[in-house]
Amino acid sequence: MIDTRIILTDIESNSIPKYKRIVNAFKESIEINAHKSGDSIPSINEFSKDYKISRDTVYKAYSLLKKEGLIKSTPNKGYYISESNKRILLLISTFKAYKEVFYHSFVNSLPDNITVDLQFHHHNVKNFKSMLDVDNGKYFKYVVMGFDHPEVVEALSQIDKSRLLLIDWKANLNKLENFVFQDFGKSFSNCLEEGLYYFKKYKNLVFVYPSYTHHPYESVEYFVKFCKTHDLNYEICETSESFHVNKHNAYITVNDRMLYKLLRACRTYNYELGKDVGVLSYNDTPLKEFTHKGISVISVDFTEFGKRAADFITSTEPVRKYLTTKLILRDSL
Repeated sequence: MIDTRIILTDIESNSIPKYKRIVNAFKESIEINAHKSGDSIPSINEFSKDYKISRDTVYKAYSLLKKEGLIKSTPNKGYYISESNKRILLLISTFKAYKEVFYHSFVNSLPDNITVDLQFHHHNVKNFKSMLDVDNGKYFKYVVMGFDHPEVVEALSQIDKSRLLLIDWKANLNKLENFVFQDFGKSFSNCLEEGLYYFKKYKNLVFVYPSYTHHPYESVEYFVKFCKTHDLNYEICETSESFHVNKHNAYITVNDRMLYKLLRACRTYNYELGKDVGVLSYNDTPLKEFTHKGISVISVDFTEFGKRAADFITSTEPVRKYLTTKLILRDSL
């Protein structure tokens, strides 16, 4: 039988309820291979006596561990570690084409003993808090796409920082231990600088930023600075109702719904992309490479994104990564 004292030495000093701390401690011990499949663990009575914790508390912890499939019990063998099968939560905003690339890269980079629960919060705080399900502590690790809201910060603070990976956008969330982020400010501006020659072909540069988008607004701020620095005529379109496609304009869009509307208008008016109208989209997808001979994009590599997020699941080392944002030029610009 394994000595669990090494794993549970701080159980009295932790502010988390004791039953949750017991659950988390066993999860940690499994993660670092201190407990392995088939290893015996103390009975409820033994654990209660050894750590001077009520039998009800230990029973509650063991029941949760059994429910999650981390431990089993048999009449003659007692309690033991079951075959390793770890559940993680992947909580993202919505499911779009580029996120599908990320998702498949993520799950394909994980070992077979990992089960991924995929949930979508749609930037709804109530949904977000409910899907985290922190109180039940049923997840081995959490991979979360947050958003800028005080209750999001509060909910995430209840998770052990070593078990939480924040992805995509910092969103004013501080004291981060693990993250894989995009840079929607300076890196975006650098891509605009790379495309300056192409933007100068057009009379006006339009940033299409509809009010319903959740793309970080800092991109708009950097866009304005870029245009002023290079004395470019520009405008920001914030409503779909006011959006019109005009000849000799170049458009930057962060929303695929507006991209489709733009492309449809070009077809209606017989505008040639890259000549009559310029188009630059955010977030690459396989389809954009071939649509209208190719849509120019500013994007990270979402396959790499998924792999870097998977590193957090398979490693005990902190993961702190800003993804490289690139300008990919195609015929639309």
